[in-house]
Amino acid sequence: MKLTQIVASGAIVPSLKAQHRDDVVKELVAGLVACEAVPAALQGELITRVLDRERRGSTGFGRGVAVPHVKHPGIKKMCAAVGLSQTGIEFNSLDKQPVYSVFLLVSPEDRPEHHLQAMEVIFKNLSKDTFRKFLRQASTLEEVQVLLDEADSTSMGG
Repeated sequence: MKLTQIVASGAIVPSLKAQHRDDVVKELVAGLVACEAVPAALQGELITRVLDRERRGSTGFGRGVAVPHVKHPGIKKMCAAVGLSQTGIEFNSLDKQPVYSVFLLVSPEDRPEHHLQAMEVIFKNLSKDTFRKFLRQASTLEEVQVLLDEADSTSMGG
């Protein structure tokens, strides 16, 4: 499984407008709806489920990254949105530091193994210093897509 298979290219937000966790989740889910990766009818419920999950335990894992995620029975195909913040977002991260890169993963409820595989691919890349650094420096949709392509085709050092 590759990042480019997971991330919906129409749901890459190189410069998030939102400054707070809940608004970032709303902005990224809206991006998935806008590019028709998820049904518009599920938008509100997906936001609610992601935020409920965040209240139980932050997906801000430290090092400036967060990976909010949700499984839903109405989702047919797994997809992810990517949002970048130049200023940093308060995400209640484990290391108490702001988040600059957010991967929001939405998966079908009946395929938990695909959800786990996608999380592994995302984490494998986000655990690499080089990938995080380049992602944080990316400021355009094209730069993010090139980075995702490179991450898929090489094992960038970390």
